[in-house]
Amino acid sequence: MNSLDANIRNTKTKGDVNSLRNNGNVPAIVYGGEAQNEKISISKKILKSLIENENFLSSIINLNIDGKPQKVLPREIKYDIISDEPIHVDFLRVVAGVKIRIEVPVKFLNHEKSPGLKRGGVLNIVRRKVELKCPSEKIPENLVIDLEGVDIGESFKISSINLDSDVTPTIQGRDFVIATLAAPTVMKEPEKPAEAEAAEGEEGAEGTEPAAAEGGDKPAAEGDKKEGEDKKPAEEKK
Repeated sequence: MNSLDANIRNTKTKGDVNSLRNNGNVPAIVYGGEAQNEKISISKKILKSLIENENFLSSIINLNIDGKPQKVLPREIKYDIISDEPIHVDFLRVVAGVKIRIEVPVKFLNHEKSPGLKRGGVLNIVRRKVELKCPSEKIPENLVIDLEGVDIGESFKISSINLDSDVTPTIQGRDFVIATLAAPTVMKEPEKPAEAEAAEGEEGAEGTEPAAAEGGDKPAAEGDKKEGEDKKPAEEKK
């Protein structure tokens, strides 16, 4: 479990908040449970290092507020639209028995032990995260799928993952797919457009002949084939 130090903040104006940020800190708030909301500040440098972990928004953090620890769950991060730096964080207190909705990442293990992947199969990931409803103290760090022994054509559904009895997916009524191990893609399609373009090119060449005839060049060439046709117009004029 990650730990994060925080301090109580007494910012009352926008200027106070900006001053806090200019000193390398990020304003945050802790809410939930029976206790009152707490305004705090945390180090931007440490926060950014934690955010780099893809599980940040689904991991419980031990937050030390002026030396008093409490377990919290990051719920929302706001970013500056220009600098993309974090400017505010919401933390939810972890209260036993209270259920929350949360997206948990899917983790795949033993790629090298999958015969299907060794034969060129492709792991098609349908859902990289799955939304769950669970007690805040029972949030799984990730949903693990073991690829050992998995061959081409096999699929992984939510029912294949062992979840605690108190943990349920928010999607109910169907056993939805998380990933499949598909056969190698045969790259034949690029050849068909090339053949079609060649065929269209031949048709286009034939199609230019009438246009040339309308321009007057083609009749002269055709007239060279039959001498009688050259004289006939002159005889009709007489």
